[in-house]
Order: sequence, then structure tokens, then C-alpha cells
Amino acid sequence: MSGLKKLVLPAIVGTVLALDQISKSWVVAHMDLGESRELAPWLAPVFSLTYVTNTGIVFGLFQGMGDVLIVVALIAVGAILLYYRHLPPGPLVLHIALGLQLGGALGNLADRLTRGAVVDFIDLNFWPLHHWPIFNVADTCIVAGVALLLLVMLTDKECQSAPEEST
Repeated sequence: MSGLKKLVLPAIVGTVLALDQISKSWVVAHMDLGESRELAPWLAPVFSLTYVTNTGIVFGLFQGMGDVLIVVALIAVGAILLYYRHLPPGPLVLHIALGLQLGGALGNLADRLTRGAVVDFIDLNFWPLHHWPIFNVADTCIVAGVALLLLVMLTDKECQSAPEEST
């Protein structure tokens, strides 16, 4: 792995983690729990900030299982790091995808450990997302990272070919 590729994962993780925690800290400091704010009148029907907390996972599933979800997050972080450690040379987008996933997982894990729940605030409200669950920067990065990983797996010839058997 080239020196530049080695820097991609920590750079993406650090950026995602910083953006996630800064945005959540701003919401906690400037909004009351349950409060909604418009950023601009013309955006109001589509996008606003709404401060909620989530003790479950995406879409509010598994509420109140914080301790279990901390363990699951630690396992996910460990799996990503292990996979990354043994990552064969491949496209740069694969490193970006893992960085997005790891940064997002660490951002939500930090919330669970420090606040007891994940802070969510991005509120989209347009078709087909009418009444879409409120989410955060970490969630967005996790989804984007998974989508990029799937894209690489579906389009990269090395990922699609089966390992050769030795005879």
C-alpha cells in the first residue's frame, strides 16, 4: 500500500469524526431537545434541524439497548480495522468507503459513551422521504461508506473474481 493510501483512512475518519461531533455539539448547545429550526424559509418544507436523541439504531429500532449497541459498535470498529489491516491493494474509493464507515461508527459510539444516546438533527421532509427518521452526519457517512463499498464490490474486477485454487 502506497504512503498516500495509508493516509486516506485516518484523514477521512478524522474529518468525519470532527464534523459529526462539532455539528452535534452545536445542536446540543444551541437547541432544546425536540426543537425544530428552519435554516432558511425556502428550505423549510424540505429541510430543517430538529434536535432529538436516539438510544436505538437507525429508524429508531432497538430503543433502550444502549449497552448492547456499544458492544456492537466496538465489534464493527474492530472488524473495519481488521479488514483494513489486511486490505489488498485496491481502488482508493475502497479506502474512502472504510474511512466513512469507521468515522461514522466512532461518531455515534462517542455519543453513546458520553451522552448515553445518539444526537440526531438532520430532518428531511420531501417525497419520498416524507416523515423520514431524523439522522446525523455520522449516519450519512456510514450509509455513504456502505454504498461506496457495494459499488466497488459490484464494479471492481478483483473483488468479483474468485480466488485461484492452487493445485
